[in-house]
This record gives sequence, C-alpha cells and structure tokens, in this order.
Amino acid sequence: MADEDTKRYSAAQLERIAARGDYVPTRDGAPEIELDEHFWHHAKVVVPPGKTSVHLRLDKDVLAWFKAQGRGHLTRMNAVLRAYMEAHQGERR
Repeated sequence: MADEDTKRYSAAQLERIAARGDYVPTRDGAPEIELDEHFWHHAKVVVPPGKTSVHLRLDKDVLAWFKAQGRGHLTRMNAVLRAYMEAHQGERR
C-alpha cells in the first residue's frame, strides 16, 4: 500500500465525520474482511509493553524525516527500534 493511501484519524475525528454524514472512502481494491463470530471468539487483546520516558539525542535529519511522515513520528521511531531489537534478539555481541 502506498503511503498516500494511508490515512489516520482519531476516534473523535471519525465521530465528527460520521455526524456530518460524510464517510472516509476505502481505497480501491482494499480487501474486505468479515468479522464474524469466529473472529471475535479468537481475537486477542494486545497491550503494548509499558513505556519509559528517555532523553535521546538524534541527528537532525533523522528526526526531520520521521516528523515529515506526519503525526505519530515517535510511535514509528519506537516501531523501528522494536523491529531492530526483535531481529537481533538472541545474537551474541
């Protein structure tokens, strides 16, 4: 999926859109998924691990790039760090 196809809305924004009678269009070709009883019976609640506040010095261009991707840049940075960690777990250094 292309980045321009990805839209992020808060719950409050979606409620305002619905109240106006508008809708957020689904991209062409997006798969439809039936959320039937089987789905809900097997669904699991995923709670992210606790967060810790840190002071971190970053290269200006790295931070600028993440910020340019839009809201949630700190969450994306955390996801990149998590992916790196998970890819390297178990390695001896």
